[in-house]
Amino acid sequence: MQTSPRLGMVAGEASGDLLAGLLLQGLRARWPELTSQGIGGPKMIAQGFETWWPHSKLSIFGYVDALLNIRELLAIRKQLGTRLISNKPDVFIGVDAPDFNFGLETRLREAGIKTVHFVCPSIWAWRPERVVKIKAAADHVLCLFPFEPEILHKAGIGATYVGHPLADAIAMDPPRAAAREALNLPESDTVIALLPGSRKSEIQYIAPALIGATKLLARPGRRFVMPVVPGLRGLVEPMLGGADIQLVDGQSHAVLAACDLTLVASGTATLEAALFKRPMVIAYRMNWLNWWRMKDKGLLPWVGLPNILAREFLVPELIQQACTPEAMAREAEALLADAPRRAALHERFVQLHELLRQDTARRASDAIATLISA
Repeated sequence: MQTSPRLGMVAGEASGDLLAGLLLQGLRARWPELTSQGIGGPKMIAQGFETWWPHSKLSIFGYVDALLNIRELLAIRKQLGTRLISNKPDVFIGVDAPDFNFGLETRLREAGIKTVHFVCPSIWAWRPERVVKIKAAADHVLCLFPFEPEILHKAGIGATYVGHPLADAIAMDPPRAAAREALNLPESDTVIALLPGSRKSEIQYIAPALIGATKLLARPGRRFVMPVVPGLRGLVEPMLGGADIQLVDGQSHAVLAACDLTLVASGTATLEAALFKRPMVIAYRMNWLNWWRMKDKGLLPWVGLPNILAREFLVPELIQQACTPEAMAREAEALLADAPRRAALHERFVQLHELLRQDTARRASDAIATLISA
């Protein structure tokens, strides 16, 4: 195997860019001259990634958004596949975005390019039939959670548990005071973080409920802070309607470190909140057609990652019709008023952090090196 492999990569939206950026950082520690190209975002670019299309092109959720953008997505995937086959990287790594990446990975694999999929799709939560697509698409799957490899091995798919890179990146004891100072938040105030998601559709459907909850939760000595994905501030500001919320460009980790509680959209951010040991209320709403198509396909009673990993409702979930300002405010007040419950959550989140802290970069680079040299 050459000492400096060439990688093709695709990561969609902010969460995929974050995971891919952390992975690249670790891979470059092993292979300093590593090169990587494809679709990505600023976290990946900071690690020397050459982006052919921005990751925002794939920042789409649900059937409706996909149908509205299907022609452009298919055209990008076709052009990207042709370019990668021409350049023939040592390995292609698809980071999440399964609906886009599986088709691309299958084509590349058929062309003789080795493929890795980073982040096992949640076949244990819904759409278990996707295991067939995974088997056709990926030579190897890097799994974030410890129970996933066994499921894939039973289907004849190579897989390795690598832990979660965020568990390596986030301190076991987050720097609350330093984060508050950086954000100009008083040490004595109760800070509530609002994380409505990184996609436009999430902002549209979830942010109004979070903003409405702040109006019910407002008290002297309470502060509300919302990190906003760069480029989406113009979408959020008209929604505020006089609500006293401090908007911050990016810096979601600083906001989580600084806060006492978060109202958070279901997704990677719920795991980040757990790794920061912050109590949370999980929220989610989507287009009614997306909800109608998805609501009966779930295999588990939970949607939030902390609850899924704990296999119990550690924190409340308010989904679709239940995601109202009144319900969010009620659950938030209950958490703020219950110090023993918050202490118990902290201990469970420490256990979760220890489970997921596996030196992901080393485990992933070992698996990728083995695949390249095979």
